[in-house]
Amino acid sequence: MLRAVKDANELGRLDLAGAAADAAYLRIVDLRFAGRRETEVAADLARLLQEFGHEQVDFTVVGSGPNGANPHHEAGDRVIQVGDAVVLDFGGLMHGYGSDTTRTVSVGEPSDEVQKVHDIVRTAQQAAFEAVRPGVSCQEVDRVARSVITEAGYGEHFIHRTGHGIGVTTHEPPYMVEGEERALQPGMCFSIEPGIYLTGRFGVRIEDIVTVTADGGRRLNNTDHRIRVVQ
Repeated sequence: MLRAVKDANELGRLDLAGAAADAAYLRIVDLRFAGRRETEVAADLARLLQEFGHEQVDFTVVGSGPNGANPHHEAGDRVIQVGDAVVLDFGGLMHGYGSDTTRTVSVGEPSDEVQKVHDIVRTAQQAAFEAVRPGVSCQEVDRVARSVITEAGYGEHFIHRTGHGIGVTTHEPPYMVEGEERALQPGMCFSIEPGIYLTGRFGVRIEDIVTVTADGGRRLNNTDHRIRVVQ
């Protein structure tokens, strides 16, 4: 926890890392997904992160179709199909500080159910972000996101914590999880990444890195939260 609160120099580095990850996302969605293996798209993501300045790529998760229902899936040999929802979770280190962002895209127009689930996750992510301010407990951020998903009837399908800290590593304290009573302070940086995972079918996750400000929160990732249709 000695490094949980970032100074201005550290925040600047995290801002640059977040912007680079956003740039990689805006490029990957213009590439073809259908008919390619998850590992191929993951390799493109790694290349783009490096192209935009990352000296280290820590992870490029590409979870297509049923693989997206596993929040810890690693890119595999599955061939991505038209109609798949695809979870893209990627990040690494730039100037010694981390990036980590997730967006869920649809290969072709999303089904009504994928759109519905995505809208719920998007609402939960926004609600958790709006809960961020100094003095609020870490667990309260988790509770806010979880309550939106539970009220929509998918509570049992949100199977991980809402967030984790980030800094010189991509996963570190503080954690946005039930039982973490630590109060947020200005300069803390962490992910907000609620998700819904329907086993054997598909998953949806939306993740931004957020820093606590004097009176709220500020996103370090700023790409569109709406589901993006890719080829």
